[in-house]
Amino acid sequence: MKVKNKSTKSVFLFSLLLLLNACGKKEEVPAAAPVPQKEQATEESHIKEVELNEAQYSSAGIALGSFSPKNLSEVLNANGYTKLPPQNQADVSVFVSGIVKSIAVIEGQNVRKGQVIATIESPEFTRIQQDYLISKSNLEFLKIEYERQRILSEEEVSAKKVFQKTKAEFEIEKTRFASLGRQLQTMNIKPNGGAVSSVPVVAPISGAITEINMKIGSTVSPGLALLSIVDNSKLHVDLLVYEKDLQKVKTGQNVRFVLTNQDNAEIRGKIFSVGKAFENETKSVAVHADIENEKQQLIPGMYVNALIDVGANTVNALPTAAVVKAEGREFIFILEGVHEENNKPDTKEEISHDQQKGHSHDDGHAHKESGKSYHFQRIEIKTGTAQLGYIQVTPLQQLPDAAKIVVKGAYYIQSHLLKSEGSGGHEH
Repeated sequence: MKVKNKSTKSVFLFSLLLLLNACGKKEEVPAAAPVPQKEQATEESHIKEVELNEAQYSSAGIALGSFSPKNLSEVLNANGYTKLPPQNQADVSVFVSGIVKSIAVIEGQNVRKGQVIATIESPEFTRIQQDYLISKSNLEFLKIEYERQRILSEEEVSAKKVFQKTKAEFEIEKTRFASLGRQLQTMNIKPNGGAVSSVPVVAPISGAITEINMKIGSTVSPGLALLSIVDNSKLHVDLLVYEKDLQKVKTGQNVRFVLTNQDNAEIRGKIFSVGKAFENETKSVAVHADIENEKQQLIPGMYVNALIDVGANTVNALPTAAVVKAEGREFIFILEGVHEENNKPDTKEEISHDQQKGHSHDDGHAHKESGKSYHFQRIEIKTGTAQLGYIQVTPLQQLPDAAKIVVKGAYYIQSHLLKSEGSGGHEH
């Protein structure tokens, strides 16, 4: 019986130990790892801020702007070139042969209509003046004779045949005299002035000298272009539109274009005429558009890429340089604020104190100096259609009213952000 009692106690103690061990394991489960806190930290890491000091801001060439309403969907793409109407171009020539005595302009110089641009010397000028004066004297004599013969004819003193002959001579000389006077005026010679052997050549239009085909002492002939002048104030754009799109194009539609070999500055225009025939064998029609903003330095023959607005669906757009791509997503930066900083150490003790602590100002992020500090926030966006250097942008969060968006220099701010993160910089 004693042996049986000992066996029962052993079984009881073993069962009690198993029970206590099981209870101890259940109490360890509630102390699980803080998973929600990690997810929360991940969400907060999406909101990132960057701080630049005044020197960094200036050297990066950052430009601020806002959304622009653009028609990026209902448009036609077209290529073309800048063109000048023929009435705004001039070739200057002379009416008689002569020798170049002086040249008063150089290529690229702006001139006014009527301004003297050269002087030509020729004996023909003296000869025409002489003929003019002789004709003037003959006309005075014939006029008197005509009046005398008219009176005699009316009184039937002399034959009408004599009067008719005198009248014809008078009319011929009057015509010759007027013709010589117009020739002198064309040559810029005063008909009633003194005899001259050289005359000025004047600009027929206002504009810029593009080409000079003469030099001092060279011989010039009638019909030979001495120089060329262009007036670029009436410059317009000729766009080539193909047959399949022609029915969509109408006068009055807005046009936006950029220069092929220049920056992405947008130039605006408006269609004023649509061609009525194909250009050569290209099966395209020339569409003529006026240029509205003439601040660009345009010259004839520049190639352009253009968009013709054939609809009225506008979207919020930004320059493509304002959008940066990172982590498989797209972002823009907005300026949160500008703060005045004055945190330079004033004493040697403060400087040595920083050195003893091992603080380094070259840690990859913007350290504060005296001056201004610029704070930017990165905003996630979705993009749409892109045309002529602009892209449709939809922010994924509400932006402040009148938000100042970085339209130039966004990639510098993004690289600064990555550099700060890689060197342990702050992330807000």
